[in-house]
Amino acid sequence: MRVAVAGAGNVGTFIASELVDNGHTVLLLEQNPAVAAKLPTRDGMEVRVADACEVSSLKEAGLETCDVVVAATGDDEDNLVVSLLAKQEFAVPRVIARVNHPKNEWLFNETWGVDLSVSTPHLITALVDEAVSVGRLVRLFQLEGGQVRLVEVRLDQDSPITGQAIRDVDVPRDATFVAIVRDDHVVMARGDTVFHPGDEVLALVTPESEDEVRRMLTGG
Repeated sequence: MRVAVAGAGNVGTFIASELVDNGHTVLLLEQNPAVAAKLPTRDGMEVRVADACEVSSLKEAGLETCDVVVAATGDDEDNLVVSLLAKQEFAVPRVIARVNHPKNEWLFNETWGVDLSVSTPHLITALVDEAVSVGRLVRLFQLEGGQVRLVEVRLDQDSPITGQAIRDVDVPRDATFVAIVRDDHVVMARGDTVFHPGDEVLALVTPESEDEVRRMLTGG
């Protein structure tokens, strides 16, 4: 898979290196020539001096050949512009954007071409909640501009769903159980999987089905 990463700061260069290590080819875009010149060269990574907020620069870089664009600069405004251009001008199938300031997260949606936004402060907060909460639904992150959400619940003893198999539960049409973490092991969610107290249940939901799934798992 060919991935373009906009921004060669610490975050962008780390993402690019990890993607290359995982077998992808990476186009790393950096506006500052001095920064780009200091980047080490390696197979699978092309570094280009380009303004990722300019259509002409993106055309010269060949953004239309990319399957994924990651807007990873340290400026939220730039990341939004990169995302919008990638989606509208170059029809990139998947656009992922970094949110630097949590108060701007509401902007990172399909209107700006963002398929998935990553806000580190909000993610850390969710992971803390996930680690200490029992009997409460925690939203880990959002996909497709918030239209799909990955949620997690640690089941308590009184959960309405404990003792039941997935096939016996009336799951909403636009929700699905993904996996269960039990005793530090991952159990793939199948029809005959039975829910136990203490299970960490991961589910994909939509905004419309989230409350129903919450009631199903917590009773609240």
